[in-house]
Amino acid sequence: MSKLFGKIAGFFSNRTLVGVDKAGNRYFFVKEEIDGIMKEKRWVVFKGEDDPTSIPVEWICWLNGQRKKAPTPEEMMELEARRERVRQNVALLKKEEMERNSKEGKLRKIISTGQVMGPDLKSFIRQVPTGSEGAQDVEGLPTRDTLRNSNEKEPVQEKPIPELHRIHVDIRYKGL
Repeated sequence: MSKLFGKIAGFFSNRTLVGVDKAGNRYFFVKEEIDGIMKEKRWVVFKGEDDPTSIPVEWICWLNGQRKKAPTPEEMMELEARRERVRQNVALLKKEEMERNSKEGKLRKIISTGQVMGPDLKSFIRQVPTGSEGAQDVEGLPTRDTLRNSNEKEPVQEKPIPELHRIHVDIRYKGL
């Protein structure tokens, strides 16, 4: 038990403060020999409530051993300024996109209010041979009566041609 207490007391007495982040969290390390190998242990002491989401990425990398050196205050300020510039650029791009979409929306409204016609079915039907069956009307199209089956008692209902609408598709390449 005294060995355990000695290790705990030594762990906290030999600790070295490495840095403090913007949230006030303090970062420490201690070097100790375990099984003849010098190892470095790293940890954070949170200010207030233990909230791991308050730890900046650079400090997380240091805690996990992905960085050998702890981030400096200058580096942290530089990275924070860069993140702020990125936020401003994103806001600017969103604003420009909204303005462009509103302009295109007005243009689309003008285009979509005009009647967009379907394919020319009369010319298509003229190309289909009708043979000797049935009479044809003045324009060369089969009449409604000729399309009806003689055994059928209900009239064939013509389906309305759906109005075609333009669809706006915005495809952008997002590089790495």
